[in-house]
Amino acid sequence: MPLSSALIVRSQSDNPDTAAAITEVLAQIDPKSLALLILFIGEGHDLNAIEAACLQIKPQTHVIGCTTAGEIGAGGYLSGHIVAFGLPRSLFRVATGYIPDLSRFDPVRARDLAFELRAKVTFSTADWANEVAFLLSDGLSLMEDRLAWALSEALGQSPLIGGSAGDGLRFGKTHVMHQGRFMSDAAVLAVLRTPCRVTAFRFDHLEPTDQRMVVTDANPETRLVHGINGMPAGPEYARILGKDPEQLSPFIFAAYPVVSKIGDDHHVLAIQRVEADGTLRFFSAIESGMVLRLAKGVDLEAHLERELTRLAQDGAMPAILACDCILRRIEAEHSQKTQRISALLERFGVTGFNTYGEQFNLLHVNQTFTGLAFYPPEDDTDEFSASDYVHSVQEGADV
Repeated sequence: MPLSSALIVRSQSDNPDTAAAITEVLAQIDPKSLALLILFIGEGHDLNAIEAACLQIKPQTHVIGCTTAGEIGAGGYLSGHIVAFGLPRSLFRVATGYIPDLSRFDPVRARDLAFELRAKVTFSTADWANEVAFLLSDGLSLMEDRLAWALSEALGQSPLIGGSAGDGLRFGKTHVMHQGRFMSDAAVLAVLRTPCRVTAFRFDHLEPTDQRMVVTDANPETRLVHGINGMPAGPEYARILGKDPEQLSPFIFAAYPVVSKIGDDHHVLAIQRVEADGTLRFFSAIESGMVLRLAKGVDLEAHLERELTRLAQDGAMPAILACDCILRRIEAEHSQKTQRISALLERFGVTGFNTYGEQFNLLHVNQTFTGLAFYPPEDDTDEFSASDYVHSVQEGADV
């Protein structure tokens, strides 16, 4: 079955020559048949070469994307690839826009964009009932918390799912793309309307413990925590773990995250790094007075398999667009489970990227596996049966 007849299409290239790689990716799909093309750009690629290729795509196809801290495609976890995820025009209507100048974030401007995009897709496909929004934001902007809140207010009941662009583990500069142009200090929003069933999901493999700590000195604007329990944050966090402050590293942060617990729910607040003065820099905003709990992880592989299996409704394998936190990948690498988790991601047809943070409705979160699961329309016809759908996804994974 040609990929253009599937519910989703995907392609990828590991060619280190960027011009050759993007040519290969676009040659394997039919961009003109797509309502939306999403590109996940691995570390080391020439963004100018990608822009030049994407500007040849007709404007009827919305092209968005971002740089990553790792890619997910055929074969599971990837590095240095260009990965494409496409939604066909026959089953999706899409409106996209971008929010510039996140450093001077205007919530009214963000809400107005969301209202405008929703109006466009509703007007063109009022008979298609399912609507979701997908967000890509500059992962170093420090504005994802405010951005997710503002957009969700305008999106109403429509789920908002997103990921923060990455820059490998360098944390130097991240980029998002809108209509073939890369930008920093910006976010890109796509609103999708479809007759297909869509499930927005978020899960993590972490469980709160009874070990508590109080944030006593923090700057939410910069995501810096200076004090915990009235002591310097880094040394106090290390003491709670029973470790030397010199041992603090990305692996320690991935293995020993903290969570904010509200009722029965918890939200992971991941640590990015420790500064020279012992200050902890987080991936999301932290306020003084917050009570944090140390979390412990259950088996990452077993938990991922269980949750992905739950997304397979009535035996139908969905097409999954995922935003997977870089700290989960770091944990997989240090526990020597990268290959096994990659095999799971491959088996369940996951496409996406490793992020500096994830957005789920009103929240900016960390260390989660968040995304959208796409299923065939409930009124399947003979031309597009559930069995065709499963075959298409499997075939797409071999591109």
